[in-house]
Amino acid sequence: MTPAIRAAAAAQGTDAPSASKPPPGRDRVTVIPRHEHSVPWFWPLAAGIELGASGLAWLDENVKFVAEVAKIEATPEPSWVTPNRVLRELDTMRVRDFASGAQSAGGMPVVVAAPYAGHSATIADFAKGQSLVETLHAAGLHRVLVTDWRSATHAMRDYDIDKYLSELNVVVDDGGGKAHLVGLCQGGWLCAMYAARFPGKVQSMVLAGAPIDTAAGDGAINAIAHELPLRFFENIVRLGNGRMLGAFMLAGWKSMHPTQQYLDKYLDLYTHIEDRNYLERTEKFERWYESPIDLPGRFYLQAIEELFKENRLAKGSFVALGRKIDLRDIALPLYLLAGEDDDITPREETFRAESLVGTAKRDIARELVPGGHIGLFMSKRTLEGAWPAIGRWIRAHGPHRRRRA
Repeated sequence: MTPAIRAAAAAQGTDAPSASKPPPGRDRVTVIPRHEHSVPWFWPLAAGIELGASGLAWLDENVKFVAEVAKIEATPEPSWVTPNRVLRELDTMRVRDFASGAQSAGGMPVVVAAPYAGHSATIADFAKGQSLVETLHAAGLHRVLVTDWRSATHAMRDYDIDKYLSELNVVVDDGGGKAHLVGLCQGGWLCAMYAARFPGKVQSMVLAGAPIDTAAGDGAINAIAHELPLRFFENIVRLGNGRMLGAFMLAGWKSMHPTQQYLDKYLDLYTHIEDRNYLERTEKFERWYESPIDLPGRFYLQAIEELFKENRLAKGSFVALGRKIDLRDIALPLYLLAGEDDDITPREETFRAESLVGTAKRDIARELVPGGHIGLFMSKRTLEGAWPAIGRWIRAHGPHRRRRA
C-alpha cells in the first residue's frame, strides 16, 4: 500500500486496508466507506481510494498534486522582485528605495503606502510583469519609495496610528519634504490622514481601495466591525499578548470565502497540475497570502473602534498628532481607484472621499475597474489597464505643472 493511501485513510479516521489480503472483488485495495472528509484537500485522494483499483492507478498518476499542495501550504517568505535598497530603518518599517536611473536623483518621490492589514508589503512588487513599482517606473516615475511595514513584535504592541503617521512624515522629509502619495487599502486612509494633517507636504495623492468613509457601502469588514462588540476584538488582541496576530486575520479572511479558500483553489490546482506557469503563479501568490504579519494591538483596536465603528475620519473627529483631521484641508489633485467586485472596500467607501475633501472637482479623477480588492494592486489586467494612466496623471501633477486659473 502506498504512503498516500495510508495517509488518506488516517486522515479519514479509517484503518488502513491490508495489502496482503485483498477482499473479494478487489484486486489491490479496499473500498473505504463514503463519508464527508474532514481535511478538504484530501478529497481527491479519498475519491481515488473509493474507486478501488482504478482509483489507486489514478493516485499513482497524480501524486504530483499532493506534492504541489505541500509546497503551497508550507511557503517561504514573500520576496521583492524589483531591485531596491533599504533607505531607512524605522521602528514601524523599512523604507525601500526603488530608484531607477540617473533621473531619479533628487526628484520628488512617489511614496507607496502599502497595506498594513496582515500581509506583506511585497504586494506592491508582486512579480515580474505584475508589479506596481515596475508599472510606475514604466510611466516615467523613477523615484519610488515603498513602506515595507514590519510585523509587530511584542515591543511594538502599544504603537498607535500616530506612531505610523509620524514615521510616514520621516519618509516624506527624508525624500525632500514633499511627495506624491499612493495609498493602497489601509495605506490609503493613512495617506488621507497625513495629507489633511500636512497638506503642504503632499503634491498629489492616489487612493486605491481605501476605506475613507466606512459607513458607505456594505463591506464585509465594516459589517463585522459593527456586528461584533469591541470586547470581541479586545479578546483577540489579548490572546495575541497585545498584538493582532496575522494568523487570526488570515483565518477570518478565509472564513469570508470558505468554499474558495478550502476547496475551489485545490480543485483549480488539480485541474492545472500540468501547467507549470499556473503552478508558479499559484506558489507565488500563496507565498504572499499564507505569510501573514502581526499588527500592534493598540493600532488595530484604534482602527476598529475609531475608524470602522465610529467613522471618525469621514466625520472630521479623528485626532492625529494632536489635531482633529478635517478632510476638507486636502486641496491637492486626487485620483480614486476602486474595484467593481471589491467586498473588502466597496467602491462607495473610496469614492465618498470626493465629497469630503476640499479638492476642486476638476482636479479629482475616479475610475472603477473590473475585479476585487487585491486585484487593484497586483492583477495584470489592472496594472496594464489602469495604472499606466495613473502614473501619467501623477507626472502631469508634478511640481512644475502649470496651475489652471
